[in-house]
Amino acid sequence: MFTGIIEELGEITAVDWADDAARVTVRGPIAVSDAKHGDSISVSGVCLTVIDQDAESFTADVMAETLAMSTLDGVQPGRRVNLERAAQVGDRLGGHIVQGHIDGTATVLAITDGSAWRVVRLSLDPEHAPLVARKGSIAIDGVSLTVSEVGGGLDDGWFEVSLIPETLEATTLGDRVVGDRVNIETDILARHVERMLGLGYGARESVLPSSLSEPIPVPATERSAS
Repeated sequence: MFTGIIEELGEITAVDWADDAARVTVRGPIAVSDAKHGDSISVSGVCLTVIDQDAESFTADVMAETLAMSTLDGVQPGRRVNLERAAQVGDRLGGHIVQGHIDGTATVLAITDGSAWRVVRLSLDPEHAPLVARKGSIAIDGVSLTVSEVGGGLDDGWFEVSLIPETLEATTLGDRVVGDRVNIETDILARHVERMLGLGYGARESVLPSSLSEPIPVPATERSAS
């Protein structure tokens, strides 16, 4: 699990392509400072497993499903990436719960600069639209952000995020231009609500077993006091 608070800007240094997979090497001294074989590291929002590392870099395998769902499909050496190590128990949760399980990609539609911030508008595919809400959380290239606005319909949906100077400087989002693709991960709670509604639970009186949905008895002494 991650929090969407980026720890460092890394760089893809090598890519070894196979027919339906890739092995990537990423430079990130902070990310590998305490890494070991099998650890998870978020690479621009994609959860990858360390299979080898040295003092400066780590190597991970990227399977076909991940390539199809993310911007790693055409990655080349030299690309800058956002890096975050997995959260530790007891850490402050500065962003929101991010799994590193990408829902897909979005395209930058427009960029508007303000006096001290930048508003970025991104496309919203029909399958993602129900999962993105104004003031809700979303991870873009692994960065925890708040959705500032949503609009359009299912076929022409979009959403916006507002980026402060720190985010622009500390992550790859400051480099994004109109037409760029980014990885997005919607909020995990929205995913579960969508699943429950799809199974018809929204039309039922309760999703709890009858033994749990019954009123909890209140002791007579407490009823008298109220």
